[in-house]
Amino acid sequence: MSRLNIRASISLLGLILAASAPTAAPAEPVRARDLGIPFVGSPGPHNAITDVKGVTVGYTTLIEGEGKLEVGKGPIRTGVTAILPRGKTYDPVFAGWYSFNGNGEMTGTTWVEESGFLEGPVLITNTHSAGVVRDATISWLTDNDLVGPKLFEDLFFSLPVVAETYDGILNDINGMHVKKEHVYAALDAAKPGPVAEGNVGGGTGMLLFGFKGGTGTSSRQLPAEQGGYTVGALVQGNFGTPDGLMIAGTPMGRELLDINPSIKLMNYRPESGSVIVVIATDAPLLPHQLKRLARRVPVGLARTGGYGGNGSGEIFLAFSTANPGAFSRTDKSTVQMASNDTMDPLFEATAHATEEAVINAMIAAETMVGRDGYTFAAIPHDAVREVLEKYKRLDGDKIAQE
Repeated sequence: MSRLNIRASISLLGLILAASAPTAAPAEPVRARDLGIPFVGSPGPHNAITDVKGVTVGYTTLIEGEGKLEVGKGPIRTGVTAILPRGKTYDPVFAGWYSFNGNGEMTGTTWVEESGFLEGPVLITNTHSAGVVRDATISWLTDNDLVGPKLFEDLFFSLPVVAETYDGILNDINGMHVKKEHVYAALDAAKPGPVAEGNVGGGTGMLLFGFKGGTGTSSRQLPAEQGGYTVGALVQGNFGTPDGLMIAGTPMGRELLDINPSIKLMNYRPESGSVIVVIATDAPLLPHQLKRLARRVPVGLARTGGYGGNGSGEIFLAFSTANPGAFSRTDKSTVQMASNDTMDPLFEATAHATEEAVINAMIAAETMVGRDGYTFAAIPHDAVREVLEKYKRLDGDKIAQE
């Protein structure tokens, strides 16, 4: 199999040598479509989960220290991601969840399954911080009077949804650096509009296909004749083997093996990361239909080269912002439900938004040096374009002017 030319190798080497040096921030974040990567479907105005009206996203990103690991001191490469289905409002949404491979955690999902409702925000962090994030979320909901109708006088219960992926290769994961105030900061910062990607929030220390990974998002807008609905995805990606990466149908990972120094650390180990995907839509879907939507996420992951390996926790949640006010402890509700026969465009949108969100996470991520000097390189943009051009998959009309 042919390899890329020496220009790409030199370019990537330069990225690694410059990893610890100060660099000027780009004027505009680069996303997958800016590189000419073709995707199926039409995105919403921000190409983000926040294109679903009412959804807000906030982050706390923790990057501190360098050098040899000292548990409890660092280096720190982690954070918290918060997704609020209706912003800072108590109005539970219909939801469903699905575990493609259960080597991971998403708290609160047994009640989502039983009740059909997601009653608060969704938080994502690292594996060993899921507990503190869950507890802090309860405190934040209490402090902001977002716990809903009390069961009796001041009594209530809360089962927050908190998911995780593992960042221990780059982060002092046993140092327990995520604290209550970091959870509050992410929730307080949640806003609509454009969503940051790459080394942010819970995705700060994550890896994808042997390159630096992280947080990514995308959306699809259905045409009016299919309901005009929006489907958005947010991914915390930390999975994949170096030779498995597929971009736009090309064997990108195999083409980049020779210029990817990160594979020396990966040592061709079996799939042992994780991926959390949150799907939002404004289509009027009930819980059983949202579970069907969550089950289509693996289709999008497969298009990037994911296969749900034994060591990968692949857990997904889908919710709908339709039917506001449907939740009540005492009253009946009249709700709308889309026909099952009309759901195919939503299934397709879920798969395509998930695929693009994963690739967006990689394209936005920057080279990161973590604990003990472990370095994971950003995927080289020029090399990606070269592979796409080789396989005649480059969408030249959409390449950003640099």
